[in-house]
Amino acid sequence: MTTIKQEAQKFEQKSSIKNIADLSEVLTDIELKEEKGKNKDTDEEYTFKYVEVGSEKYRVPNKVIGDLKVILEENPNLSKFKVKRTGTGFETKYTVIPLG
Repeated sequence: MTTIKQEAQKFEQKSSIKNIADLSEVLTDIELKEEKGKNKDTDEEYTFKYVEVGSEKYRVPNKVIGDLKVILEENPNLSKFKVKRTGTGFETKYTVIPLG
């Protein structure tokens, strides 16, 4: 039998999905992965894209991918960028900033 104290001492928080805007820079050749998730309010299943840096997952919104496409059309040699996020919820906006 385990006490709550023993369980708490060995507890490790499962990593949650972060946002690509939390990274200081992103390499354009990083592998983009896809995963399914469930909306906690509606229990609906959805698919999202993410990159993995270290052992952390960072969600990549479609808006970022679309904006990066436009930048790459003008600068196909772009090797890294960063993402600035403003707002919250449905009002969230993303700006892709080329770095080099």
